[in-house]
Amino acid sequence: MLHHVSLGTADLDRARAFYDPVMRELGLTRTLDVEDAVGYGAGITAFSLNLPADGAAAAPGNGVHVAFEVERRAAVDAFFRVAVEQGGMAEGEPGLRPHYDAHYYAAFVRDPDGNKIEAVTFAAA
Repeated sequence: MLHHVSLGTADLDRARAFYDPVMRELGLTRTLDVEDAVGYGAGITAFSLNLPADGAAAAPGNGVHVAFEVERRAAVDAFFRVAVEQGGMAEGEPGLRPHYDAHYYAAFVRDPDGNKIEAVTFAAA
């Protein structure tokens, strides 16, 4: 069972500025804010951005991405719009991905550190 996911960031202030509004669109709030990490969840921290422990620069990892499941297609659309408005790079506009599943509706964005994040739903509307 998955408990939480952490990604590296080179700049916590930039991560907060990007993820606060993006996570709000997914129904998640900031649940952690410490010197070396910021996290989001619904009660518990399920997703966080962390400065590297050794002080080295954070780098996006080898095709790793995080997908957040939402209830409606409108939430996928809002996630994408807000993420791009906050400086994210579009990596796949909202739409059906029938090669995954006939009802797989998703959008993909790279955050300011280059991490790939996704919002997905299987809802018909």
